[in-house]
Amino acid sequence: MAKIYPFRAIRPTRDKVSLVASRSYQSYTPNERDSRMDYNPYSFLHIVNPGYKYQKEISGEERYKLVRNRYLEFKEDEIFIQDESPCYYVYKIVNREHESFCGIIAAASAEDYENDIIKKHENTLQDRENTFKEYLKTVGFNAEPVLLTYPDNDVISEIILETIKNRAEYEFTTTYRDTHYLWKVDDQKSISTIQKAFSEINTIYIADGHHRSASSYLLAKELKEDNSKHKGDEAYNFFMSYLIPESDLRIYEFNRLIKDLNGLSKEEFLIQLDEWFRIENRGIEVYKPSKPHHFSMYLDGEFYSLYLRKTIYEFADALEELDAQILYKTVLKPILGINDLRTDTRIEYSHGKNDIISVKSKVDNNEYQVGFGLFPASVEQMKKIADQGLIMPPKSTYIEPKLRSGVTIYEF
Repeated sequence: MAKIYPFRAIRPTRDKVSLVASRSYQSYTPNERDSRMDYNPYSFLHIVNPGYKYQKEISGEERYKLVRNRYLEFKEDEIFIQDESPCYYVYKIVNREHESFCGIIAAASAEDYENDIIKKHENTLQDRENTFKEYLKTVGFNAEPVLLTYPDNDVISEIILETIKNRAEYEFTTTYRDTHYLWKVDDQKSISTIQKAFSEINTIYIADGHHRSASSYLLAKELKEDNSKHKGDEAYNFFMSYLIPESDLRIYEFNRLIKDLNGLSKEEFLIQLDEWFRIENRGIEVYKPSKPHHFSMYLDGEFYSLYLRKTIYEFADALEELDAQILYKTVLKPILGINDLRTDTRIEYSHGKNDIISVKSKVDNNEYQVGFGLFPASVEQMKKIADQGLIMPPKSTYIEPKLRSGVTIYEF
């Protein structure tokens, strides 16, 4: 049922891929960006930050057109090449913790997104959707795949295992000590087998990239309406995705940091927490939750364990079982007065890979008054929430793998 197709990727030459590949633009500090662009003329950052060439901040339509120009220059200089025939691309990442992620880069269907075959679990902001849609429409390419996950499939896994026995088209290590590999799958038998295997999968889930998916769908819808000869196989009907089996997906928690206790004293705050949780003061012993519905709290130099009183809290649906939602409903909103998790400046988030010690440090440095540690959501929780048409609170999951931009590019 899912339409997952091969495509002719635009990609760096083998000798330059490690220089071209970059993290997402927003993940760099301004100093990091400038340093990389000063000393690396091949970085994909030169494309997405075209104003750097003129030492000027450029935004909106003017920026989009310059992005397009820089991209065309990379093609003219043969930094980028295009494969002659449609391919699937097996992509593997091994991180510094020696965790391995392996999946397939392919074109996913915007129609499947519309028809809920590709399911989401996060809300998107309409302004961001429209902004990125206009960006895509002007630049004409997508360089960062949406991360999708599918149920483990023996047929697809067997082809991946056979493919990675061969020499990789790309093999490079980043300064983060992640090693990236890419193999082309261009023989027709394997392509047909992969395409058929995906067509027999009823549901695929967005793991990361909800705004990119939504924007790609909006663009497909607009270009379809503008094209009187629309057939359905045009490139704009698809968006680039990295599909990995559910067993390869890693989900980490996002911990919460709050700037104040909403006018409450420490004692008043603890008494209000007692309505919903069994509380144990663990002193300076570092405590991290080991199961769902258990939370850690760091307050005034001490760790606390908070165990949800399940006889009081009602699990009405899959969302109500999510720890991020439980914390919001029992603590953040009613006690600390945080209503909007997206816009309230009193709350900050720290993903679980930073560890609970980073939460402790920020509270000890008086940046925040209290910190909460959560147990990570599971793939099954994410799927149940999506299946029920529900939406997770912001910053409920920090998901890996994280791909580099510019390694494969999809044109439409």
